[in-house]
Amino acid sequence: MPADITTVAELGQLLRRLRRRQARTSGTRELTYRQLAERTGWSHGIIGEYLGGRVLPPTDRFDVLVRLLGATSAEQGAFATVRDRLEELRRPGVVSRDVVLVPRELPAPSGTFAARTMELSRLEAMLPGPRPVVISGMAGVGKTTLALHWARSVADRFPDGQLYLNLRGFHPGDRVSVREALHHLLSSLGVREEHLPATVEAQARLYRTKLSGRRMLVVLDNVADAEHARPLLTPEGCLCVLTSRNHLAGLIVAEGAQSLTLHPLDERDGRDLLTHRLGADRLAGEDTAIRRIVAACGGLPLALALVAARATINPTFTLAEIATQLDQAAGGLTALRSDDVDTDVRAAFSCSYRLLPEAGRRMFRLLGLHPGPDISVRAAAALTATTPDEAHAVLDGLARTRLLTEHRPGRYVSHDLLRAYAAELVAHDDPADARRAAQDRLTDHIVYEACTAATTINPLRKPIALGPGATPATVEPYAGEAHALAWFRNEHRVLLAVLRLAVDLGADRRAWQLAWGIGEFLDRNGYLRDWAIVQATALEAAERLRDPAAQAFSHRVLANGCIRLDRPEEALDHLARALDLYLSLGDLADAATTLYLTAWAHSLHDDWQQALDHGERAVALARRAGDAVVLGLALNMTGYLHGEQGRYDITLNRCEEAAELQRAIGHRIGLSATLDTLGVAHQALGRHETAFEFYREGLRLHAELGDHYNEADMALRLGDAYAAAGDHTAAAATWRLGLTALEDVADPGVDGLREQLTARNTPRRPATTVGTGPHRPEDTPV
Repeated sequence: MPADITTVAELGQLLRRLRRRQARTSGTRELTYRQLAERTGWSHGIIGEYLGGRVLPPTDRFDVLVRLLGATSAEQGAFATVRDRLEELRRPGVVSRDVVLVPRELPAPSGTFAARTMELSRLEAMLPGPRPVVISGMAGVGKTTLALHWARSVADRFPDGQLYLNLRGFHPGDRVSVREALHHLLSSLGVREEHLPATVEAQARLYRTKLSGRRMLVVLDNVADAEHARPLLTPEGCLCVLTSRNHLAGLIVAEGAQSLTLHPLDERDGRDLLTHRLGADRLAGEDTAIRRIVAACGGLPLALALVAARATINPTFTLAEIATQLDQAAGGLTALRSDDVDTDVRAAFSCSYRLLPEAGRRMFRLLGLHPGPDISVRAAAALTATTPDEAHAVLDGLARTRLLTEHRPGRYVSHDLLRAYAAELVAHDDPADARRAAQDRLTDHIVYEACTAATTINPLRKPIALGPGATPATVEPYAGEAHALAWFRNEHRVLLAVLRLAVDLGADRRAWQLAWGIGEFLDRNGYLRDWAIVQATALEAAERLRDPAAQAFSHRVLANGCIRLDRPEEALDHLARALDLYLSLGDLADAATTLYLTAWAHSLHDDWQQALDHGERAVALARRAGDAVVLGLALNMTGYLHGEQGRYDITLNRCEEAAELQRAIGHRIGLSATLDTLGVAHQALGRHETAFEFYREGLRLHAELGDHYNEADMALRLGDAYAAAGDHTAAAATWRLGLTALEDVADPGVDGLREQLTARNTPRRPATTVGTGPHRPEDTPV
């Protein structure tokens, strides 16, 4: 045994050599930290600190440890002597070889550090403040790497030393207790074991006393919660840096801790990490593969490091081949395995999951069934068969442990790899009937909420029958139209995902009902691509159900979409099928709706006589049915068609009747379209001021309805009218208003309208009323 050992790191190295020798001599594998912990009575985590050379082992049971590692009797005595000499040397002020020993416990860099420029700047701004610094984030996001990189960069500002301790707060059964942590820290500060106070409280006071007046940096890694760290916080003059998967809100509130939350890397920073690990040459020409890899890893540094390690071990693999492996693996997790539990993505997630209470574990697993991209409190309550209050409490608990993120108030999102892990767990731990019951509860909840919201934004729609059973307790009553529209905007992507889920589950009735519920919102807001996909899906479901009423409705809705996408022949085919079905069912109101849509389709061919014939039949049938909503729409349609033939007196007569009827029943959607037709007619007759009044009222109605697409469309028309009248200032202001209305509409289907508004096109032909959205089949009952 070397006689000149002067540091704890050297002792740790000697213990590791002893461990390897014992394995070779016995012909077995090296004793694991867990096995050593069980036989010494110490924790798994503290054993790692001893053998890692970061903590000086105490006298108590030290001889047991070295015997387990195969030391001879003579070696045991030598080890004890070395341990005692190191304890003596570590006392403050003791000089060895003319050097005052101060703790330098920061672990050596584990690899090349990349990215996190903004985060490093934020940490730098927190100095020289005395308040603790909490770096938090989900497992694998790089908290320890960042904390140690920054700590090493500022170590020279703390001349009295740097302490480091991994508290292993998320390793069930291996967590370093507060007593063990204080023992380590005081030992590093030169306190002999026989001088340690008996109680944790007294040890914490001694710890603060030893640090008082000194400039030291203390890094506490993997802190479980505020109580795990509070006794270890440093006094003024020192800096304590903590990492945790939890927010440690208690320290932020009570101790004024500064907080930095780490998020996954974006594509650029993910590329930088791979470049630092693999070199620029390896990445050359692999841009698409790099984007796929960063996306598959969800920007998680641990996952990207594992991919880089795989690429290093297999230099003949292209990054494109590795990206394909990630795509084919179960959620990417299977391809992100590691022999080292501390660097395995699935194992890292498991540590957080196993610490959850049963309600948290169940919620986390069942979230693996949710199609995403995020979830509301009420939807989570439906999924788990709990009350919204109960679900909210559990979701907050998952967010505190960073298994979820509350990215907007009351809405929670999960990292893609965590969602894959949850899906693995629920498939393994929950029986098939329990999984299906949870999915049915979620689907029922979404369908009921969507249909309730649909009749809230358009009270004139007759609700559809949603089947037997009471409305789910999780469904929220809406305070009004604005509240329902806000719900639709929040749930937009979730609704599309749940529709796909319903189809996958074979729940065709629910799929059709959900399409009925969300169609008008998608139409109003210009999500034309989404709308077309949803309604095609609904028709397929209706045909599988062999439900003629549902089939008729879906044919009619698809016809409307074909008309708006300038596919009149396809529209006429759908409309003919819908009309036959409605007439066979004796549904005159919906037959009338189908007829006026047929009139619209013929008008796109400039087949004015056919269009007018169908329009007049629609008016007559609507009067027979006594349906005021459909009658108002049909009157507006025939008024528009007569206007196209220059018969503006008939246009005004029909549309004034329609407007009076629509005002009386409060049909604002239909009224906004009728006002447009009236504006066109008055403008054609040279009554510009009257036309402007109708346009402005229609524009206001679209804005009130949240109908951004048609608000922008009418703004384009009103601006054109102003320009034609020579008022270019008003025209420009109105076009700008239209562009503002389209800011929240991301669907590519509105690009043409956006381009026209941007270019401030010359006026279109005036008869564009039917393009403003009044002829939605959703306006009438099924």
